[in-house]
Amino acid sequence: MAIVIIPQTKLDIQPVNLAQKLLRLNIGFLLNASVSTARELHFDDPQLLFEDHFVVTDFKGVVRMTRTQQGILFEGDFTGTVPGECGRCLCTFEMPVKAQFEELFHFRARSISDADLILPEDGYVELAPVVQEYFILDIPINPLCKEDCRGLCIECGANLNETTCVHQQAENG
Repeated sequence: MAIVIIPQTKLDIQPVNLAQKLLRLNIGFLLNASVSTARELHFDDPQLLFEDHFVVTDFKGVVRMTRTQQGILFEGDFTGTVPGECGRCLCTFEMPVKAQFEELFHFRARSISDADLILPEDGYVELAPVVQEYFILDIPINPLCKEDCRGLCIECGANLNETTCVHQQAENG
């Protein structure tokens, strides 16, 4: 029997942390703590993968967890970058995003609406869906690679940030 050694190819794949693991927070210590007990957690990760292949690079932030009478209050302040496509010139670029929120996870399910969050019995809160939702809400409908992006020529499709086409010269001349 011969052993075949296959040489590794160099792939441009960076390790990606899953948001579901990084943002799964153990809050058990706060469940029986006195009201107003608080704790802060800081995050700094080069790349984070959320559901639906939503990738955030340069993920940084802090979440403050505070015990209240109704539940645990989460105050988050996160930043990162996501790949975007300019609405004028169609170039891809890294778009900064932020997620700032205050969400109360309730102790009991009674007398709350469907939109309210409930603390799970196991003492672990999945914060990834909340952070992802706020990041997505921060993405503009028509993102721009830069404020003064000139877009594309309507005649030939040339990127006017990189060149001046004959159509633009005729229009300006």
